[in-house]
Amino acid sequence: MGFADNLKRIRKDKNLSQEELAELLKVSRQAVSKWEQGVGFPEVEKLLLLSNKLNISLDSLMSTEIAQENDKNDRQVTGKIIITSPYEDVLVTCYKVQSTGKMKGRKNSPQYALFAVSDGYSFWGQPTTFLGWYADKEHITKEIAEIQSAIINGLPSYELKYSVKVKRHGLKMEIVNN
Repeated sequence: MGFADNLKRIRKDKNLSQEELAELLKVSRQAVSKWEQGVGFPEVEKLLLLSNKLNISLDSLMSTEIAQENDKNDRQVTGKIIITSPYEDVLVTCYKVQSTGKMKGRKNSPQYALFAVSDGYSFWGQPTTFLGWYADKEHITKEIAEIQSAIINGLPSYELKYSVKVKRHGLKMEIVNN
């Protein structure tokens, strides 16, 4: 599930109509409808307001969870894996990964981010660790599939292959070509 599906599910779970949610956020009902259809995407300040008003984490609103099931024999995968991220200097043990929905940005900006989800809970939910940036949907989809396969096959570790190096300029980011 991506942002559009998550928003619709969470809104319904909270027994809110599109009109009621729009009033909470001081936007039009049409804006909420577009977000839920995946046609539009709210500005960052509206995302923060959504998180606050609906009492949910941004992770649960933005992420696309990767199922931990082996489709061949339908068994639950409970393995953990150590993931290393060469560009972000990260080493983390996790049991699943999550990606963001497509992010807006400049032409040479990353479009997706990947997070590792670790065991445990806190006030903010399950601990997540940023793993890396991705140029497009194709590369993050390949990465997620390979991580899922590594977990299913019981591999002890995985190094990210498709993430990109990013140079930051204040709040702006640019993909660096190696």
